[in-house]
Amino acid sequence: MNHKTYKKLVASKLSKNFRTAAEIVEVDFPVPTSNEIVVRNLFAGVNASDVNISAGLYFVNTPLPFDLGVEAAGEIIAVGSNVRHLKVGDHVITVQVGGGYREYLAIDANQVIPVLKATPEVLTVVVSGLTASIGLEVIGEIKSGEVVLVTAAAGGTGHYAVQLAKLAGAHVIGTCRSEAKAEFLKQLGCDRVINYRTENLDEVLKKEYPNGVDLVYECVGRELFDISVDNLAVRGRLVIVGYISEYISELESVAQARIYNKLLWKSASLRGFLFSHYPEHIPQHQSRLMELFYAGKIKSAVDQTEFRGIESIVSAVEYLHSGKNCGKVIVRF
Repeated sequence: MNHKTYKKLVASKLSKNFRTAAEIVEVDFPVPTSNEIVVRNLFAGVNASDVNISAGLYFVNTPLPFDLGVEAAGEIIAVGSNVRHLKVGDHVITVQVGGGYREYLAIDANQVIPVLKATPEVLTVVVSGLTASIGLEVIGEIKSGEVVLVTAAAGGTGHYAVQLAKLAGAHVIGTCRSEAKAEFLKQLGCDRVINYRTENLDEVLKKEYPNGVDLVYECVGRELFDISVDNLAVRGRLVIVGYISEYISELESVAQARIYNKLLWKSASLRGFLFSHYPEHIPQHQSRLMELFYAGKIKSAVDQTEFRGIESIVSAVEYLHSGKNCGKVIVRF
């Protein structure tokens, strides 16, 4: 191997405008320590939260520049002297803030997930699938027979939430904003698909689900959040997984009655969920998800728009925030 340098993407300034924040740099090729491996990244997952990372929300008080990207799948090209359970040529998935948007990564050998083959499909199971699994089961306490609403249901994590809620025995409502996405959600098994550009979400929920929604997996924010709160059932739970509608803008100021007046009388609750705060649940949920994936019991949806190379990452992030994607957005190296 004659590599001397490689490329990676860093945040050179703090901004929610990913294009403004991001910069491609060339750095020395990594050499593994005794307990590390070096991975050649083949695929990287694109996340809505990339703009929060570039804004410094994940790296409080960390000096610039800092590395960008999170999950990646690749091939091991070098191993440290103490590494025995992995070898050159093995395929692994890595999940490390700052480890995704780069051509090569040196990482502790015990912090990777071995896979049969690195593919875009298996990569989506990690982070996106785990977010849905832990969010529904641990935070949302999903139960069989409940009515579950998934917003942004055709997105990278939403399409897993739909499938896992169905496997849990729930009646699943999925929201989207195009007919193509609506058809995709029907194929995933959604019991009721609501395209909120052609139907009024609040009116549909009040008419068709007069007893309310037991569990909401909410990723969008703004009006969809408000409608979800208004339609919670008695003892309903709303899991806040994100608020993508406001990631690249200033938070909207709201002048209305305080939210506890809506929650108290139904014993309903709001539950924030950040994946990184629940590491103790990852091994169990990861193992189950991989079993479901390899058994064909859950489908991995990868958006068909192709992004290739470090140079394409900014466009991939912007594409995700345009709302056009159906499934997980992946960058190929």
